[in-house]
Amino acid sequence: MKRIFITGLALLGLMKIYAQEQPTDSTAYKPKKLKLEEINLVSSYYRQDGNNSAVTGGTGTEKLNDISNAIDVRLVKFGENGIKHNWDFEVGVDHYSSASSDKIDLQANSSASSSDMRVYPSLNYIRENEAKGRAFGIGVSSSTEYDYQSFGGNISFSQKTKDRNGEFTAKLQAYLDQVKLLAPVELRGLPGTDDSGNASRNTFVGSLSYSQIINRDFQVLFQADIVQQQGYLSLPFHRVYFTDGSVHQEKLPDSRLKIPLAARASYFLGDNIILRGYYRFYTDDWGIQSHTAELEVPVKITPFLSVSPFYRYYTQTAAKYFDGYQMHGPQRDFYTSNYDLSKFNSNFVGIGLRMTPVHGLFGIERLNLLEIRYGHYTRSTNLNSDIISINIRYK
Repeated sequence: MKRIFITGLALLGLMKIYAQEQPTDSTAYKPKKLKLEEINLVSSYYRQDGNNSAVTGGTGTEKLNDISNAIDVRLVKFGENGIKHNWDFEVGVDHYSSASSDKIDLQANSSASSSDMRVYPSLNYIRENEAKGRAFGIGVSSSTEYDYQSFGGNISFSQKTKDRNGEFTAKLQAYLDQVKLLAPVELRGLPGTDDSGNASRNTFVGSLSYSQIINRDFQVLFQADIVQQQGYLSLPFHRVYFTDGSVHQEKLPDSRLKIPLAARASYFLGDNIILRGYYRFYTDDWGIQSHTAELEVPVKITPFLSVSPFYRYYTQTAAKYFDGYQMHGPQRDFYTSNYDLSKFNSNFVGIGLRMTPVHGLFGIERLNLLEIRYGHYTRSTNLNSDIISINIRYK
């Protein structure tokens, strides 16, 4: 596996300048001016392989490689009456190559989307009233690639309980997308084919969560979401082969309602071990139900080094519109051969390494975190993947 990390080393000179400043005691002094609080540099490499590509009707290569790099900058300013203003700016760039997307035109290296770049900036602001334990947030985001354009916005509100051991959070999100109608080459110009211009796809998300510190060793969080999608929910370049051998463009309903419910818990087993558990139930009106269970166990080896093995199991039922290659009958109104909508179960196992050197990285004291994570994913549909990521933090 070839790995390319781009972790923003050009910023190290700037970080050294910051590192030379005299440290401040945040408990005794609160800045009135906008101050740099934290910078995170994240880079990852993802690769997958399989033989159920939706581009070629549920059969064929699913090879994909993705290199992702992002920088996250957090700024803070303290105002009057204990008001804390937080700004979070992130920009990410992904570069991926997909062998299956190359088959949109049925010729190798002929599709404009076989190799592409995605750029996704976001800006979020949170106003915290520390005296009242209350916070209000607002944010905007966008994502751009060859055949897709997305604009997003969110607002949030949180309130802590009187004893500060519990916190309620409500959040609303909206994503307004445009999908370029890039049809398989043999279907272009045929009646009923979506192959001209753009189509809209809108997603609205409402989230409620409540976190509670039970005692010094045990914390829990519960979350409920409702997701409503409207518009063009198919992918125009996905083929579907019918039982008679004819080929068609994927066709799915223009609305989808999703309801995920989740619970997370952390238990501190002494000073050196944490048990982190997660469970999620999901259902939607396309007929999919799924269960996710995850366990992560961070273990502190030294005060500055910890390892975190993790495992996640996932299982889902099939959407009522799914069938495999040449298994759809002509009487159906909606049809897909995308194996992401099939019945399957999956396993994701890996380990994380977290280092917080007392004197910092590269001789920079405030460059105080290096985290590396690796995970291997297998799915019962013969899809497998690997991901490795690195995070460097300046604070």
